[in-house]
Amino acid sequence: MNRFVIQEHYARRHHYDLRLEKDGVLKSWAIPKSLPLPGEKRLAIQVEDHPLDYIGFEGIIPQGEYGAGTVTIWDQGEYEPVEWGKDKILFVLHGKRLRGKYALIHLKKTTSSHWLFMKIE
Repeated sequence: MNRFVIQEHYARRHHYDLRLEKDGVLKSWAIPKSLPLPGEKRLAIQVEDHPLDYIGFEGIIPQGEYGAGTVTIWDQGEYEPVEWGKDKILFVLHGKRLRGKYALIHLKKTTSSHWLFMKIE
């Protein structure tokens, strides 16, 4: 199993950051509104990979730096990858708050960084 973290980020705009451990880095998506409830879909914007040591980061990113604002850990735990393809990622979260099967689906007709994040089971 691999680790995951969801960080609540009060930056220029409030959002959540989903980070999944894979290949020695944290694959990362910013979720601009709220996290999805069953049956809901949320936009997830893929951002640059983060180093693994960022998985436990909480604190303040100073003004003038990328992502300036307050970061707290909203949930963390392990995840089981079910399918990791170019345009679809299925995984099971075993967190303190989020549990169950989730999907990230790449929206090919928009920008290359746009995905849908949803709970599927």
